[in-house]
Amino acid sequence: MQAYRNRVCRDQNTMKNISIILIFLVAVPVVNSRTDPVNERIWKIVEEITAGHREIYIDLHQNPELSFMEFETAGKMAGNLESMGFEVTGSVGGNGVVGVFHNGPGKIIMLRTDTDALPVKETTGLPYASQVVSRDASGTEVPVMHACGHDMHMTMWLGTLKTLVAMKDQWQGTILAIAQPAEEVLAGARAMINDGLFKRFPVPDYALAYHVNSHVPAGTIVYSPGTSHAGTRAAEIKVFGSGGHGAMPHNTIDPVVLASRIILDLQTIVSRETDPVKPAVITVGSVKGGTKHNIIPDEVELLLTIRFFEDEIYEQIREAIIRISRGVALSAGLEEDRMPLITFTSQYTPPVDNDTDLVMKAVDSMGKILGQDKIIRRPPTTAAEDFGLFGRTGENIPLAFISIGSANHELYHDHVHHGAFLPPVHHSGYTPDFYPTFSNGVAAMSRAVLDLFGNR
Repeated sequence: MQAYRNRVCRDQNTMKNISIILIFLVAVPVVNSRTDPVNERIWKIVEEITAGHREIYIDLHQNPELSFMEFETAGKMAGNLESMGFEVTGSVGGNGVVGVFHNGPGKIIMLRTDTDALPVKETTGLPYASQVVSRDASGTEVPVMHACGHDMHMTMWLGTLKTLVAMKDQWQGTILAIAQPAEEVLAGARAMINDGLFKRFPVPDYALAYHVNSHVPAGTIVYSPGTSHAGTRAAEIKVFGSGGHGAMPHNTIDPVVLASRIILDLQTIVSRETDPVKPAVITVGSVKGGTKHNIIPDEVELLLTIRFFEDEIYEQIREAIIRISRGVALSAGLEEDRMPLITFTSQYTPPVDNDTDLVMKAVDSMGKILGQDKIIRRPPTTAAEDFGLFGRTGENIPLAFISIGSANHELYHDHVHHGAFLPPVHHSGYTPDFYPTFSNGVAAMSRAVLDLFGNR
C-alpha cells in the first residue's frame, strides 16, 4: 500500500469536489449494529468466508480476460456455483454462466455479476498485479487489467451466494445467478438475452447488481432511485469535400473546415435544443483526416459518443446530428451525393432505469445491517451499463443497480482534504480496498435478498 500511496499525485480537476465532500461528511464511521439475529448470522458467515474469497479475488485479479474471451473466468464461476449446489449452464450468450438454486416455492431473485476486463496496463504496484498480455478482437497484443472492478464484483457475488446458500433455512424461493460476459463493450447482456436467458431459465421477480464506486469510501452504499446510468450510442460522420493543394484552398471544398463547423454546431444541440432539465452529452472523441500539411483531403471522419437519460432525448439528438451535418454540407455547396455519411452503431444501450420501489426496499435492508449512515443517495451518472437491458425485455423485470464504495479510507481522506489523486475506475492505478468493500458488500446484498424473499 505504501508503494501505491507514493504514486498518489495531485489532480486539480478533482479538488474541491463538493459532492464528494458531502458524501465524506455523511459517511462517517460507525459501529455496525449486530443485535438483530439475522444480521448476526450474516456477519458470522461473512467473517468465515472472507479469507477464502480474498484468495478468489487475487486469482481473478491476476488472470483477467477481455470481453467475449472470458473462458477461464467463466469456468471458475461455474465451478464455484456447482460447489454451492447450483444447477449450472455455461456458454449462454458466449461465455455467460447461469446458475439456478431452487429452495422451495417463492420469489425468483436474479443476482448478476460481470466478468470481463479492460485493455489497460496495470500500474498499482500490488504484489498480485496483473501481468497478462492478450490479443484483442483485432489480433493486437494488449495488456489486460481488471481496471473496472469486475474482479471485486465477481468475488462479492460469490460471497453473497455463499451466504444465502448457508442461510437457506431463512428463505424460500429461487436464486438466478448470472455471470455476464462483455459488459465493457456493452454487448454481453444483449447476447445472453438473445440466447434465450428468460426463455430457458426462470424469469426473475427482481434483478439486482452491484458496481464499485472508486470515489466513495469503501463499504458505503450509493444508490439512485429511478434512472441511475445514462444510455449511450456511438456515431460516425464521414464529412466529404473536394480536396486539392493546401496553397490554393479556393479551388477546393475543405472537409477539415466543414468537420470543424459540424463539431462546433453539435455543441448547440444540448445547449440550445434539448430541454435543459434533461441532461445529455455529445462528445466528438476522434477526428481523422488528411495525410500531409499542404494537402486538403477529400474526407474527414468524426467519431462520437452520445449519452442520454431518456429515449426521446436520444431521438431528438439523432435527428439534430443529421440535420446539422447536412446543413453544413449544403451551405458549402456540396451536391446530394456528397452529403455527410452518418452511421449510428447498431449497439444501442438504453439507460439503466431502476425500479424505485425495489431500490428503496433494497437500500432500507442494507441500512439495517450497515447503519443508515452508510447509505448515500446520489444523482445519476453519465457512465453507461448494459444491466439496464435486463429490464427492457417483454418480461418487464424490476431492476436495482446499486454502487458500493471501494476507496481506501485513508487515501480518500487525502483526496478530499489535500487534493491527492484518487484513481477512478478504468485507470491503470485503480484498486478497491478489499476487506471493507467485500464484507460490507456481501453483508448488505445478503440482507437485501433475504428481506426481498420475505417468507421466513
